[in-house]
Amino acid sequence: MTQPIRIGTRGSRLALAQAEEVRARLMAAHGLREEDFAITVLSTSGDRIQDRALSEAGGKGLFTKEIEEALLDGRVDLAVHSSKDMATHVPDGLALAAYLPREDVRDVFIGRSVSRIADLPHGARVGSASLRRQALLRRIRPDLELVIFRGNVQTRLAKLAAGEVEGTLLALAGLKRLGDAEAASEILDSESFPPAPGQGAICIQIRDGDGRIAPLVAAVDHADTHGVLAAERAFLAVLDGSCRTPIAAHGTLEGDQFRFHGMILTPDGARMHETHVEGSRADALRMAEDAALRLVAEAGAEFFEGWRR
Repeated sequence: MTQPIRIGTRGSRLALAQAEEVRARLMAAHGLREEDFAITVLSTSGDRIQDRALSEAGGKGLFTKEIEEALLDGRVDLAVHSSKDMATHVPDGLALAAYLPREDVRDVFIGRSVSRIADLPHGARVGSASLRRQALLRRIRPDLELVIFRGNVQTRLAKLAAGEVEGTLLALAGLKRLGDAEAASEILDSESFPPAPGQGAICIQIRDGDGRIAPLVAAVDHADTHGVLAAERAFLAVLDGSCRTPIAAHGTLEGDQFRFHGMILTPDGARMHETHVEGSRADALRMAEDAALRLVAEAGAEFFEGWRR
């Protein structure tokens, strides 16, 4: 290979672990060597802005914007992202070309002195940067004081250990990829505490129509994960979801059977609407879009006023 394949990624331990997993799968699929790749670390606005919620700073695109710009101007050949960080709209000229097999979709609670959310003392401080997690937690424990908790996994665990909060919520998939799954003190049920759209999945983004890179990444695309994620993103697109909106979505495929659970909440967690649908794999996109439209109709226009912050 005359020129290394340049992989763009954020610089956190988790982001690098994900980029290395993509590299390893591409090496295995094509008989390539490690030196045939160059991992390019790019700083994103989402990494640099730590003093406020993403919903106040610009939303999900803050974790991808600089990487997508590097992809568009040719500084990298492909980009590796956490799928749940992807904005609903993919910039013109780019495409989400492949998804690795999905990891565990569940969230976990990590307590400093207690092991379960139910055991937290009245009024305890819990840190989370996710409006979805905050809204779901408020439904379970409206007495808790929820505070914005930014930073990578290691930063959040360090803040927890220092006593800034009594507990925090993280994605189990990330902990597993870091080899830190034992840090979880309570694994939350995905039915009562459903994940963010795309949670647990790594996606590969390329320049649309790139004849050199497209066939390389196609070899590592996991068809079931790709199909499920397309449906979850379709659900999100109908709702115009962003970091300003508490939305949960979880699709699964078993053979030809597609099952989908979607939920929308007000930021304070006081109101919630959810839907369960199932049907043929071939109808997954339509079912997810229809599910979102039903929730919009059921909730009514006033429900979404709380989303416009």
